Amino acid sequence: MPQHPMEAVREDETFTITDLAAEFGVTPRAIRFYEGEGLLEPARQGQNRVYSRGDRARLAWILRGKNVGFSLAEIREILDLYNAGDGRVRQRERTLELCRRQIGVLTNQRNDIDATIAELQEFVAVVEGLLPSNPR
Repeated sequence: MPQHPMEAVREDETFTITDLAAEFGVTPRAIRFYEGEGLLEPARQGQNRVYSRGDRARLAWILRGKNVGFSLAEIREILDLYNAGDGRVRQRERTLELCRRQIGVLTNQRNDIDATIAELQEFVAVVEGLLPSNPR
């Protein structure tokens, strides 16, 4: 049974593309796409990809970033800041900045959706008022 993405793994544990795809609910093709974008760099044993604990953690960050609407460039930036040599301070600051910006974007979208729903509800009421009454 695949483990939950947040469960601890051994330091030296390795994973196959099939392991990661099953664990995170993505296709091997998606993982290969992230490799092609330079976001993952697994080791190779012959033709086989061998993913480390770090690769697994990077994939978790990629998917989390994608799920909240970050671009691949933004995800790459956050991942690259991991090794900035400042105790991950810049990485955390940039992550907070991107999260706050995305909250603003999503809040604006929600407000737009709420306004559209209200307009549609008013339109429904007008159209319903134009229908002949159904005698009972």
